[in-house]
Amino acid sequence: MIKISNLNKSYGKNKVLDNLNCNIKTNSIYGLIGANGAGKSTLLRIIADVIRRDSGSVLIDDREVENNEVVKQKVAFLPDDLYFFPGYTMLDMAKFYEAMYEKFDMSYFKELAEMLKLDIHSKVENFSKGMKRQVSLICTIATNADYMLFDETFDGLDPVIRNLMKKIIAKQMDTKCTTIIMTSHNLRELEDICDNLGLLYKGGILFESDIDTLKTNMFKVQISLKEEFDKESFEGLDILSFNKTGSVAKIIIKGEKEDCEKILQDKNPIILDFLPLTLEEVFIYEMEVLGYEFNQMV
Repeated sequence: MIKISNLNKSYGKNKVLDNLNCNIKTNSIYGLIGANGAGKSTLLRIIADVIRRDSGSVLIDDREVENNEVVKQKVAFLPDDLYFFPGYTMLDMAKFYEAMYEKFDMSYFKELAEMLKLDIHSKVENFSKGMKRQVSLICTIATNADYMLFDETFDGLDPVIRNLMKKIIAKQMDTKCTTIIMTSHNLRELEDICDNLGLLYKGGILFESDIDTLKTNMFKVQISLKEEFDKESFEGLDILSFNKTGSVAKIIIKGEKEDCEKILQDKNPIILDFLPLTLEEVFIYEMEVLGYEFNQMV
């Protein structure tokens, strides 16, 4: 488990992380979203002990991260700004990782490279941006570290490779009990793979929840009644959004679906359809309740 308490970090007069608190469960995939400059990369670098924090604590498995070689062996960090040694082939990079991580699995690295149709004897500097990202991802995954931190995980990957990498990462979490943190400014990139999501805003975690809770306690309804109706006609429901066009309304409701459905059915609707709600829509309405504009945060 990663436990972050009262974390602060500034660059000069620019406060990037402001008294941030966050707990990340073991054997889960935690998605961290936020606009560019929100502090996502800084947070990952502090967890990986690449940079020093100003104050606060970061514990991994109840051990302080800073200057702790035992903990560092458990953490593999893939930054957004990739770096490869000049003239190194894929295999050379893998051997570098192998020297750093005692659980590095060279055979699995080669298996992933073959799956992605990457030549391990080719120089990485000659690869495209997307291929370089793939190299970094499979090198990191092959470390078999207990904690993996991916910054802008799928940047530069085409849709097919992106979906394949999601499956590989999910398999790693499932078979090796790995804890994974993934950042992105694009919620849609993370919604189908993460167990939990947190929104980083103005240096702190403004909102976080597990995916199952987010998707089960909010839903969209399309409804039409025989008589004239408005928002006030649905007393007893926690309505986050009400839009009516002609005789049909689309309503976003928060609560237990079975209880809400009973209330709606009691009104003898002409039309009552439950429509799929995207995770982005869920976040938008949750932020509106808190008085924020979600689209200005990501």
